[in-house]
Amino acid sequence: MPLITTNPTTGQELGRYDTFSDADLDQRLDRAATAFARHRQTAFDARAERMHRAADLLEDRADTLGPLMTREMGKPVGQARAEVRKCAWVCRYYAEHAEDFLSDEPVRTDAHKSVVAYEPLGPVLAVMPWNFPVWQVFRFAAPALMAGNVALLKHAPNVTGTGLAIEALLRDAGFDGDAFQTLVVEVDQVKGIIEDERVAAATLTGSVGAGRAVGGQAAAQGKPSVLELGGSDPFIVLADADLDLALEKGLTARMQNNAQSCIAAKRFIVEAPIADEFTERFVRAMEGLTIGDPMDEATD
Repeated sequence: MPLITTNPTTGQELGRYDTFSDADLDQRLDRAATAFARHRQTAFDARAERMHRAADLLEDRADTLGPLMTREMGKPVGQARAEVRKCAWVCRYYAEHAEDFLSDEPVRTDAHKSVVAYEPLGPVLAVMPWNFPVWQVFRFAAPALMAGNVALLKHAPNVTGTGLAIEALLRDAGFDGDAFQTLVVEVDQVKGIIEDERVAAATLTGSVGAGRAVGGQAAAQGKPSVLELGGSDPFIVLADADLDLALEKGLTARMQNNAQSCIAAKRFIVEAPIADEFTERFVRAMEGLTIGDPMDEATD
């Protein structure tokens, strides 16, 4: 069955993507393993040059990649473009600092010379969510590629077009065409990818249930995993707070990214003496938001 992407604002079908057969997937994993053997040998300055180029391309393509995100998952287009530009920042950050982060660290021992050395792992599978479909990928891909790993992306199916656009951008930036691959696969194929000996590690951002599955499958294979499973920290307002500032930040914390942020303010705990005033003003502010077409710059 093909993966179908749909504009959540209009219900319009955006694209159909054939999922990989088991044979297709096997070939992709072979290509990733071969790419890793090459990529791990590249010098930091060569990786950094490509990562800087990726940052430039992200800025150049913000006006196309941003609207693509909006069409696929519905966030306001201005925030979508800002997300793309944030990804350019993270690319430059790791391009400039990765070599220092990963340099050998001398350690005092009885031996003539001892160091802690940081070596790349290999192909890393990333299972990523749709709410920040570019940022979630680049916050993983930038450090992973700079460290000499290669990346395999299993993106949320409703942002398949965005995942493929990221693959094309990194290829255009000069990375080996197989150093970053978007795998168009079904959920039930993920377990086999994690278990495959060519895959060295896994990372996931998503639900607790998905984290248990991916973390458990990786652990069963003795492979490292990094899991980010969201949170629900309270937004606390004390009686001596600057209410204007608290309201401004609270509104943003609840509604940013179309109210689809895993770190959004989901619970408000307000000290009793100001609870009524805060609630009344917060409701008024919510009612003043503009609901509408996310492609319209005026839509909140």
